[in-house]
Amino acid sequence: MKTNKIVQFILLLALFVPMVTLAVGGEDLANPAPGFFFSLTDNSFKGILLFIISQVLSVAGIIAVVFVIWGGYQYVMSGGNEEMAEKGKKTLINAIIGVVIIVLSWVIIASVSKMFLDS
Repeated sequence: MKTNKIVQFILLLALFVPMVTLAVGGEDLANPAPGFFFSLTDNSFKGILLFIISQVLSVAGIIAVVFVIWGGYQYVMSGGNEEMAEKGKKTLINAIIGVVIIVLSWVIIASVSKMFLDS
């Protein structure tokens, strides 16, 4: 149990230390692979906020697509079991609604940022 917590902590550090180092270091740190992990072209509050929103929407989109696949799998593999088929159908419908909401929110964020925030 304790080993599992240690491994989780090490993985968490491995994921977040490079981002924090690049964000805090700025131009002082030489990036050996510019643009490989992420690249902020606009270091203003607006640019960072739009970057974070786009990353969150990307992760949400990936999760929604995984749920579409999972719901389709449940529906196809129900094998005549009405309860399993209904559960898969419900998962599939909710995942598709999620994908639509994520795409529409991305369109709204992109439109608002182009209309009001570009100078």
